[in-house]
Amino acid sequence: MATFTVATLLSPSSSRFFTPVQYNRSPNKLRPNLLYKNLHLPRLPPLKCSPSSSEPETSDWTYKLISGIAGIGFLETSYLAYLKLTDSDVFCPVGGDTCSNILNSDYAVVFGVPLPLIGIVAYSFVAALSLQLATKNNLPFGINRSNAHLILLGSTTSMATASAYFLYILTTSFSGSSCSYCLLSVLLSFSLFFITLKDIGLQEKYKQLGLQLIIASLVILTLNTSYSSAKSASSSMAIIELPYFATEITTPSSPFAMSLAKYLHSIGAKMYGAFWCSHCQEQKAMFGREAAKQLDYVECFPDGYRTGTKMIDSCIDAKIEGFPTWIINGQVLSGEVKLSELAQASGYSESDQPS
Repeated sequence: MATFTVATLLSPSSSRFFTPVQYNRSPNKLRPNLLYKNLHLPRLPPLKCSPSSSEPETSDWTYKLISGIAGIGFLETSYLAYLKLTDSDVFCPVGGDTCSNILNSDYAVVFGVPLPLIGIVAYSFVAALSLQLATKNNLPFGINRSNAHLILLGSTTSMATASAYFLYILTTSFSGSSCSYCLLSVLLSFSLFFITLKDIGLQEKYKQLGLQLIIASLVILTLNTSYSSAKSASSSMAIIELPYFATEITTPSSPFAMSLAKYLHSIGAKMYGAFWCSHCQEQKAMFGREAAKQLDYVECFPDGYRTGTKMIDSCIDAKIEGFPTWIINGQVLSGEVKLSELAQASGYSESDQPS
């Protein structure tokens, strides 16, 4: 057995040193016997994990911008939903009555749900989620920021797809019409989509392209199915367009009818009707030619009737639901009413009442 010693010294000024290292060399193996004494090894700094490169690095101001744009969309759709549910006229800055025609069309409803209500849900969801991401609060259901951004991108993708679809409908089915609210919604939806997409890396965009195509396809399929179902359900109700016409009353008036008609006029009793309503013509025929001219008759469609045309404001304010309708001293009488019943409802009391 051979033995040798290797000694390693540090600088003379240091009191720390390595003890000699002794190697016992045998014919079969070299076995080191290493001893350390008073050795101070350097300490490594703690290691930190950096976020995955696949997680989008979107700044807080971007999320705040998304929330602000979605808030504008929420206000717009809330206003349109109020008009839709209350059947009120739409103030259209450009285009006159075209905004009302579009809002009251079949395309403003998806599976029976008014489109503005769907817009309220979509914009409010995007606004709430982007605010959560901007404030760095804990997300619900344990969702991490990467998945939350992916959900945000999917939501804005569906909104932009729907807006593009409606823009196509606007240019084809409503050619020549202008809808300021529709164009504003398109602008807001596309802005949300591109702002959400801009901070995603090119490689990540390619990864999510398939998901975006699936979402867009589902949105278009849903809208097509809804409108196809609506058209098949109303296929028997083709577009009706009737120009206004007046029907002449040829039957003569009795003295009682003349007296009753003048009395109804004096107390402000009104008869609401439509020019195409046969029951309205029969009601007038009960009074006769001369007496019918004495009635306070309100025509609810003086400019003719077309599918989707609304009644004039006075008929809407009176909440007319059918024709003819009498309103006498605050009492509502629907349908054809006998002259004796009209006399009784109005308080008419003349000696020549019919027996």
